[in-house]
Amino acid sequence: MTLLTIREASTWASKKFGENITPSNISYLIQYGIIKKIGNNSNTKVIREELEKYYRSKNKEKVWKQQLGEDLNWRLSFDNFKEKERTKHVHRLHPYKGKFIPQLVEYFLDDHTDEFKHNVIFQKGDIVLDPFCGSGTTLVQANELAMNAIGIDISEFNSQISNVKVKKHDIYKLNSEIRRITNQLKESIYNSKNVQFEKELVTELNEFNNMYFPSPDYKYRVRKKEINGWKFGKTKEKEFLTIFEKLIEKYNLTVKQDKKGSFLNKWYLAPVKKEIDFVQELVEKIENENIKKVIEIILSRTIRSCRATKHADLATLKEPIYQTYYCPKHYKICKPLFSIFSWWNRYSKDTINRLAHFENLRTETYQHCITADARDVDIFSEIETKDQEFYKILKTKKVKGIFSSPPYVGLINYHRQHAYAYELFGFRNRENMEIGPLFKGKGKAARDSYINGISKVLLNCKKFMCDNFDILLVANDKFNMYPTIAKKSGLKIIKQYKRPVLNRTEKDKSAYSEIIFHMKGNDVI
Repeated sequence: MTLLTIREASTWASKKFGENITPSNISYLIQYGIIKKIGNNSNTKVIREELEKYYRSKNKEKVWKQQLGEDLNWRLSFDNFKEKERTKHVHRLHPYKGKFIPQLVEYFLDDHTDEFKHNVIFQKGDIVLDPFCGSGTTLVQANELAMNAIGIDISEFNSQISNVKVKKHDIYKLNSEIRRITNQLKESIYNSKNVQFEKELVTELNEFNNMYFPSPDYKYRVRKKEINGWKFGKTKEKEFLTIFEKLIEKYNLTVKQDKKGSFLNKWYLAPVKKEIDFVQELVEKIENENIKKVIEIILSRTIRSCRATKHADLATLKEPIYQTYYCPKHYKICKPLFSIFSWWNRYSKDTINRLAHFENLRTETYQHCITADARDVDIFSEIETKDQEFYKILKTKKVKGIFSSPPYVGLINYHRQHAYAYELFGFRNRENMEIGPLFKGKGKAARDSYINGISKVLLNCKKFMCDNFDILLVANDKFNMYPTIAKKSGLKIIKQYKRPVLNRTEKDKSAYSEIIFHMKGNDVI
């Protein structure tokens, strides 16, 4: 057994595995109990053999190719990019299920050439179209690459996320407005009993967790199956509930809301809903529409993190939680939130930093997301009403191509994932117009409807494209629908790129791939 300091482990692992493994990476593995911590904080060491075993198991390429096929293009996994790079600047302004990483867009839009791409598809100044715009990844990357872009999305909220990302903002005025709201929120809750309650609850939780769930030793022992984490955790959950209930009684705190029926009443504790309403009233009074829309995105991001749910269920809600509970994600007793202030404050600062960062990268190009049905929208007319200069370019050059990730059949309810925002801001719910939503399933009728829907989108979009256009669609085509879609749309698939998807938001971490279909019109092949 060989012991290494964190810095020695970083140097050794980087050289051994040919990648940049930082001291922070090693500390992360210790913190989450993946490798054992030897010694105290001032003299922490790790076991080299354990570290080597972990990084060897992390190499998925061979295993995934055995399961998914040797045609898997590992270059397109972008496994060399850290999480911070995959969520750079405005890409993390708001959570969104089903979005692709910016590096994938960059790869196919940029004018580089390599062993996988021998011809340049898009040039600076071209117009790129994303008819399933989602959270605007294609639009943002088009801007970075000095290309114009148009997005289309049936969801008003998705369009707002996308347009907030690509619009120019007065950072100074935005920051001033945010500070004003933050100060008023802070003042309104300064002496409230729920804040005092939560402070005492956190103190009790820290003492309890340090005693029974010492980190990182407890996490490590659970991972090594030396402790049955679930059984032990549920026992301690019951034990701590007596402390929680006494604090509730001490502060005479009302946790559940009296009202029922709506999403905001079901999934938020009473003191949290009160703060949400307070901030929303302030936001409603903002006169500058651009600033108002940005702050609505901050508020939406905030309240998403403040839903009364267990941490493990944030992506897919199950049942509301109104008390402390054992959390297998964090290996300790956790609690629901009783105030939005900390998340509001954090996301406000983060949003300002991300917008300012992107401001230094943006190019003088045009991007806009249209709220419409891509099956029949008149793109020319929509852009003409919104930006005359962009419209002149569009009419002259037309759309050069599409880069988009259509919805996957029966996978996500795109409107329902942001139900809190739709209710809070009064957006129109058009989920009945979604193509391939989860609530319609994956049966034959749903697949036939999906094929017709995607085909109609492509047929409509072709009306606004130049003669020698290119279409790149990202899809996991487990039902082999895209050859039929291409045929119904008057297109031909000329090339396919099969890429592994390593960083999925779902809990399922099994081998998974998607195809980038490169299509062109039959008349130019």
